[in-house]
Amino acid sequence: MSSQGYAFADVADVRERLRETGYLADEAIATTVFLADRLGKPLLVEGPAGVGKTELAKALTSAVGAELIRLQCYEGLDEARALYEWNYKKQLLRIQAAGAAPEAAPGPEGVAGGAPAGAGTWQQTHDDIFSEEFLLSRPLLTAIRRDEPTVLLIDETDKADVEVEGLLLEVLSDFQVTIPELGTVKATRRPFVILTSNATRELSEALKRRCLYLNLDYPSAAREKEIVLSRVPELPEKMAESLVRIVRALRAMELKKAPSIAETIDWGQTVLALGFDTMDDAAVTSTLGVVLKHASDQARAISQLKLGAN
Repeated sequence: MSSQGYAFADVADVRERLRETGYLADEAIATTVFLADRLGKPLLVEGPAGVGKTELAKALTSAVGAELIRLQCYEGLDEARALYEWNYKKQLLRIQAAGAAPEAAPGPEGVAGGAPAGAGTWQQTHDDIFSEEFLLSRPLLTAIRRDEPTVLLIDETDKADVEVEGLLLEVLSDFQVTIPELGTVKATRRPFVILTSNATRELSEALKRRCLYLNLDYPSAAREKEIVLSRVPELPEKMAESLVRIVRALRAMELKKAPSIAETIDWGQTVLALGFDTMDDAAVTSTLGVVLKHASDQARAISQLKLGAN
C-alpha cells in the first residue's frame, strides 16, 4: 500500500486487524486482501447487495489507518465527476478581471497592424486559468495525488456507463492521470483500490484483468450469528440464532430486496432495545420493517412464515 512497505505481514494479520475493526473475514477474504496488498493490484469485490462489500473497504481503511476516498458510481457519471473539472465560473471571473481581450496595437514604428495589444497578457491569463488554483479535483485524481495512506473505493461500478470503465483503465493500470493542460500526474504512493459490483451487468474483461477478484455471498448461519454477536454482544445467543434463522428464511423468498447483514445486525439491536426475550410471531411482525423495506415483501413474509396464523 505504500512505497515504504506492505500494509499486512501475512494472511493471519489481515484477519486479526479486520476483526479488531469489527469485520469478521474468512480465509478467502483475508487471503485476497493480503494478495491485493502484496501485488499492488486493485481488488474487485462482486456479490449481491448487503453482503459486506462496501463494509470491507471501510474496515480496511480503519485497519491500516488510511483515509477513505469514495467514488459512488451511477448512470450518467462522467469524467468531470469522477476525475477532475475546471472551475469555469472562477476562470471567467479571472478573465474579466484581467481585461484580457486583445486589441489592435501599433507596429514597431507606430504603424497600425502590429501585434495585438494584450497578446502577452492573454497568454498569461490563459496559463493562469489552467493552473492548480482553478482545478477541481474529484475522487480518482484526489486519491492518486495523496501522499498519505489511502483506500480508494469505487462503489457499485456496474451502475456506471461502460464508458467510465475506459476512464478507469489508465488509473488502475499505471496509477496516473493525464491532464492536458498540466501534464501527467503519477501516484507517489499507490492507494489501495477496491471496486464493488452487484453484478447487474458484466464488467469488461479489460477492467477485470487489472484486478484481483473476490466473490462475496451471504455468510453461513454460524458466521452470520458470530457477526451479529460481535456487533451486538449484549444479545442472547439464542436470540441471535433465531434472528439469523428467520433472516435466512426471508432470503430464500422471492423478495424485491433481501435483508442485508447490516439489517440483521439492526434487527438484533432492535429486539434488544425492545426487551424481547423470544422471537415469537408478535415480535417478528412488529419489527419486520427493520429488515424488509417494501410492503409487498412484508406481506409475502407474513404469509409464507404463517405469522399470526394461529
